[in-house]
Amino acid sequence: MITKITDSPVGQMISTWRMSEEGLRLGNQILQEKDDLGEAIVRAVKCVEDNPAYVSVGYGGLPNREGQVELDAAYMDGDTLGTGAVISVKNLKNPIEAAYRLSKKKTNSILAGDGAMKYASYEGLSCRNMLTESSRKRYEEEKKEQMKEEERRAYEGHDTVCIIGRSRKGSMACGVSTSGLYMKEPGRVGDSPFIGSGFYADSEAGAAAATGMGEDIMKGCLSFAIVEKMRNGLPVQEACEKALEEHWRRLERRGYTNRGMSVIAMDNQGNAGAATTLDEFPFVVAGKDGCRLYVASMDQETGEHFLFAPDEEWLKNSKSD
Repeated sequence: MITKITDSPVGQMISTWRMSEEGLRLGNQILQEKDDLGEAIVRAVKCVEDNPAYVSVGYGGLPNREGQVELDAAYMDGDTLGTGAVISVKNLKNPIEAAYRLSKKKTNSILAGDGAMKYASYEGLSCRNMLTESSRKRYEEEKKEQMKEEERRAYEGHDTVCIIGRSRKGSMACGVSTSGLYMKEPGRVGDSPFIGSGFYADSEAGAAAATGMGEDIMKGCLSFAIVEKMRNGLPVQEACEKALEEHWRRLERRGYTNRGMSVIAMDNQGNAGAATTLDEFPFVVAGKDGCRLYVASMDQETGEHFLFAPDEEWLKNSKSD
């Protein structure tokens, strides 16, 4: 039996998917000991980027139609609104590092392709072949199937890693990283590196980030919409649910089917929230008392949104994502 949560989880960091848990523990430790928000978020994201077991982020990411791993990452400082992003980069070991450094720049802070790689090289950032043997084999198997465009979906159970954090001083920031849609067209970019769609942070109000089908998320600047609802007084959980519901209904009226969108958010007091159009969307909240896994859910028949803390049976039966 699912026990629904009635109060918003409280913490200093929140992240998407179970794959982020190890990284969030590391980031939370940095935040608790040093209160260095930038380092905490970057380290948390890097932990996911470096793990080839997670096939939608960084090393071992699933490739595009030509067998190449293309990566996107972004970082936003909620104090300055400074934003950095790298788009469609190849062989960059940790794209989040480049995005973080670019967020400090006043201009030329969002770079794509060769320009982003030249910047990374100038900054001395590490490069490596991001295609693992496992992801290459999966690509070869998929290529044989010759899937049609309308049949292609985001790889189920894995998606963008999004990390939101709040320092003890009240500063907020957000970092995201992804290899995007599996078997995507070369150069395809989703919502993740675009401010307002895949992420948004403003220390005066809060921060939000999205994961799922980027082409759908971008049609409503979903992350910005959530932050604006918090700015206008809505509690964080209600802001997540209302913004997602409004956007989904907007798409539904245009004939779009539910291809999966999920969001996380944190207000400027550390209250956390999440919502999804999926049956279940795991996310992690961390603070002075450690990390805790939660699940957001939407009843596909009634449209009701709710959160619950998974029990041992759920953890045993669910696949790790």
